[in-house]
Amino acid sequence: MKPRLWLRAVVFVFLFVLAPVLFASAGDHKIRVLIVDGYSNHDWRQTTLLISNILAPSGIFDVAVSTAPNQANDPAWAAWHPKFSDYDVVIQNCTDIFHPLPWPEPVKKDFEAFVRGGGGVYIFHSAENAFLGWKEYERMVGLCWRSADYGTAIRLNADGSLVRIPPGVGDGTGHGQRGDVLVTRLGDDPIHSGLPRAWLTPQLEVYYYARGPAEQVNVLAYARDSKPGQGLLWPVEWTVSYGQGRVYVSTYGHVWAGDVQPAGMSCAAVQTIIPRAVQWLAKRPVTIPVPPDFPGTNAVSIRPPH
Repeated sequence: MKPRLWLRAVVFVFLFVLAPVLFASAGDHKIRVLIVDGYSNHDWRQTTLLISNILAPSGIFDVAVSTAPNQANDPAWAAWHPKFSDYDVVIQNCTDIFHPLPWPEPVKKDFEAFVRGGGGVYIFHSAENAFLGWKEYERMVGLCWRSADYGTAIRLNADGSLVRIPPGVGDGTGHGQRGDVLVTRLGDDPIHSGLPRAWLTPQLEVYYYARGPAEQVNVLAYARDSKPGQGLLWPVEWTVSYGQGRVYVSTYGHVWAGDVQPAGMSCAAVQTIIPRAVQWLAKRPVTIPVPPDFPGTNAVSIRPPH
């Protein structure tokens, strides 16, 4: 073979055989997910197990868990330092609302850098309540469980327009009774693409007057609270831009101690949205399909244990 023809052959092999493999390899690995837990006013152990079980069936996630010590004087704190940069998405399932126990400063700084540099974070249910006074965390969450004077709240009008409520106006964060709640989505974001405009989900807590910096907040879905005499519309899913990173927050996923198969985590809607949100946080195409049992507005859809 002449040298020029040989060179052409090598180029052909690279372009049509090797190049697709090399260029796809960075995006074709499983989505690397780290669940951070260790303490909460909810059953964090059961929550972590349920999240892992919801992510497993698709086969596209590689899930690890990092459990923080749950006592201030535990010597294990010296060694607890998750390497967030090894992962695409962190699911934050650690809450110190009734047991103040901040992460060590080096861990906090690494977490901030991970998100600012392009990492994804899923703030899972009560993690929205966590870490009072950690300003960068509160910027990531946008709307936290805080007192009435702590920050801005956001509610919605019936037409889906947003109303910003300044500090000191209205109440501190709370929620009414859990129950079957009608969730309505706004717009056509990738996480909700193909879903019905509204659906019923069981045992949902609708947080009213969630407060915080409320910067870069994009409300994805909302519901009406069940507080007697109030009945206003509040965000139940939202995203926040933080540097180059993405943050997703929702109030799905309440799990009390002893809730082995809670309806709120067995809901077909929740089991569809969780992996979709993780795909979006990892900056991957959202490919989890809309299942036939996804609920509508007439009844909830609760899946049997698996």
